[in-house]
Amino acid sequence: MIGYANIGTNDLAKATAFYDALFGVIGIGRLMEFPTGAVAYGSSWTAPMIAVGPPYDGKPASVGNGCMLALPMDTRAKVDAVHAKALALGGKDEGAPGVRGDEGEQAFYGAYFRDLDGNKFCAFRVGPA
Repeated sequence: MIGYANIGTNDLAKATAFYDALFGVIGIGRLMEFPTGAVAYGSSWTAPMIAVGPPYDGKPASVGNGCMLALPMDTRAKVDAVHAKALALGGKDEGAPGVRGDEGEQAFYGAYFRDLDGNKFCAFRVGPA
């Protein structure tokens, strides 16, 4: 359903360094670079992508209250690794990795963080440990 999501930044060099390192932990890299400097990250052209760049209107980027991007992972270890890497890169903790609700076949294991511009993310895995 989602092709890509775009998030704004006020410091493109810092943001792309953050995302190059963060997404590198799970084998995701740059798929496209735009003349504005914006960068799209993804695992393939047929999977959803995340783009980061300056707002098109030239005004400062701001964080949407209540907005969050959720990143599916295929293992809990990857959830842990993405969360740890985000914090090591200067991101802010918004919720340590752990099960939300009950353990079991449909257990939700998630970790929450904010990037350097304050955009909120959740790395998650649904399923048993």
